[in-house]
Amino acid sequence: MKILGILGAHKQTGLTAQMLSAVLEGVPAPHTTETIYLEDYDFHPDQINHRDPILDQLTDKLLESDVWILAAPTYWGGLSGRMKDFLDCMRGRLVRFDHKGGTHPDRFENKHYMSITSCYAGTFENFVSGITDNSFRTIDKIMSAAGLIKIKELVLPGTLFMKQIPATKLAECKRLGSKLITKPKRDDNTLKRYIELFCMIAVMAFLTMGIQFLFHLVSASEFWVVYASFVLIFFVLLASILHFFTVVKHRRR
Repeated sequence: MKILGILGAHKQTGLTAQMLSAVLEGVPAPHTTETIYLEDYDFHPDQINHRDPILDQLTDKLLESDVWILAAPTYWGGLSGRMKDFLDCMRGRLVRFDHKGGTHPDRFENKHYMSITSCYAGTFENFVSGITDNSFRTIDKIMSAAGLIKIKELVLPGTLFMKQIPATKLAECKRLGSKLITKPKRDDNTLKRYIELFCMIAVMAFLTMGIQFLFHLVSASEFWVVYASFVLIFFVLLASILHFFTVVKHRRR
């Protein structure tokens, strides 16, 4: 298995780069690793009658790799320009377009990826405001369109005056690197889980209100109206909370 690190940062030895290196160091033998420093590549978007040769080189590296690690700092609440430029230039290669302009996964489908970012904001500020969320969301949107499967995301907050990465964070990087070889399978059971959740809520609500009815806490004339409204409201609220913590909310510490 080959793990490919893609660094989109101004400094080749900065804190984001060090995190990427630590993750790659954790990858056990005989699996191989390689790092692409995007500043070393003068790529440009493909033209109608001309494919960019530098993008050809990078595309080959992406195809040869099983796992991509996209590492870029967060600037102004968004993904760094170099990484975003790379992903923009690769748009026509990451996906295929139908006659209506819709995107579909292409040759990179079912590969895996991990995201790494950093920001000046402290741990508490980033946890509360989610400054790095847009960076992760941008990567996730593009990778999802290309058909890649997400493994993990990693963030380093409070980098403004940071001289070196804390030992605990480096240990976490290496630990995650050692797990990259056990790639998760694509999970397509989301709808099934929501249906199961609805059924569980419906059964538990029926039993709860049945007990209330036996003790005359709910009248017979109101039972089904109250039951239906309770199940629907409770399901919507619980599903929204679960969706936020499992999909929307990104790693912030």
